[in-house]
Amino acid sequence: MSRAAVINIVGLSQRHLGEDTPRISQFLKRKQVVPVEPLLPAVTCTMQATYLTGLLPADHGIVGNGWYDRTLAEHQFWKQSNHIVQGEKLWETLQRRHPEFTCAKLFWWYNMYSTADYTITPRPIYCADGKKVFDIYTQPMAMQQEIKGDLGDFPFPAFWGPGSGIDSSKWIANSARWVEEKHYPNLSLVYLPHLDYNMQKLGPRVLEIGDDLRAIDEVVGDLIDFYRQRAVRVSLLSEYGITPVSRPVHLNRSFREHGWITIKEELGTEVLDLGASRAFAIADHQLAHIYINDASITDQVRAVLEATEGVEYVFNEAWKRGAGINHSRGGDLIAVADKESWFTYYFWTENSKAPDYARCVDIHRKPGYDPVELFIDPEIKYPKLKIASKLLRKKLGMRMLMDVIPLDASLVKGSHGRIPEDKRDWPILAGDFPHLEGTDQLAAIDVHKELIDVIEHGIGEA
Repeated sequence: MSRAAVINIVGLSQRHLGEDTPRISQFLKRKQVVPVEPLLPAVTCTMQATYLTGLLPADHGIVGNGWYDRTLAEHQFWKQSNHIVQGEKLWETLQRRHPEFTCAKLFWWYNMYSTADYTITPRPIYCADGKKVFDIYTQPMAMQQEIKGDLGDFPFPAFWGPGSGIDSSKWIANSARWVEEKHYPNLSLVYLPHLDYNMQKLGPRVLEIGDDLRAIDEVVGDLIDFYRQRAVRVSLLSEYGITPVSRPVHLNRSFREHGWITIKEELGTEVLDLGASRAFAIADHQLAHIYINDASITDQVRAVLEATEGVEYVFNEAWKRGAGINHSRGGDLIAVADKESWFTYYFWTENSKAPDYARCVDIHRKPGYDPVELFIDPEIKYPKLKIASKLLRKKLGMRMLMDVIPLDASLVKGSHGRIPEDKRDWPILAGDFPHLEGTDQLAAIDVHKELIDVIEHGIGEA
């Protein structure tokens, strides 16, 4: 069995392959590049779970990056246990067939307590006094201190938030080299998130993100060269393509106007009480799960959604079955945005009443995905000074709130989640897949089999 690496370059599509990606393009000259038809929702957790299980969301259970737990009456966003993903994973299939097979899973999601042999995932330490200390979680556990001793701390602020940038992808690529040299796995799954950031901030057009393409091209090119020298077969993959957007859609504010959501006042701010609400939206990029606690208003909710500017489709149970997303974690209805729009989680009507977490990078407490976390509030007069003063307070052991995120959703210029009309905006699978030569598209669930075949049988040059 050949040794292989799958490099997941988030956001990469055929539209971006060219003069700004010379090293990736050179690597692909004798390879096959196939557009992958994304699923609904075309978001990180769903697409990764499908690639790794070969199942639809209805079967693996990952209906988005987050969902509403009806028993707990709480939303669950960016959870990390691999037990959440139902079905046999790619490496488990290969381990079953080849007991000696080993896998390194590096920063792919749902990476805690998995059966992969070597794992690294971001995992802050949440202290009793409210302080958050950036860190990673590894398997084996001892690898955490060893790799940080060699590579330094993971640059967490560069992984998500206003400081997101190439440094996080560089560290992940270095960790892949480190694991390869120390442990020699049969398969390395490597996640490089860099393109995700400015594509959402600035938009995905090449003119807007040329610098970002060149930056990730260098990281990927170096990693390809490293693996080639060690006879490791490389495949490139992406999860989704990002397309331009210009209209944020605030579904929960609309539901509030109809009296369907319940607001609880806490310390002068407003909090969305999901369990007490009659209907609400869990927004996830260009798809929103609509949970209805009062079944008597289902038709009214659907009518409001269908009349909302920016909503293209509303899926009922039959449509959910057809799309393969009819899992118990999913919403009673599912709204899909049109190509110009994306969904916010916003529910307040006055910014002065927004909850404290709204102005922070707080991916777990927000009842929806928030790309505005990539920005610093332009109304802050001296942002660097404000951030420095807050970091100093943190260093001195004082409580502080890093409330520098704006509440202006119109800042966001790129999104994903729906299926783009143009295949040049679809994710890709690229590598030694000669039987796919001339294939104009590949279903997302079929990527699983293609990866197993190339790992197990090894076609072409390593």
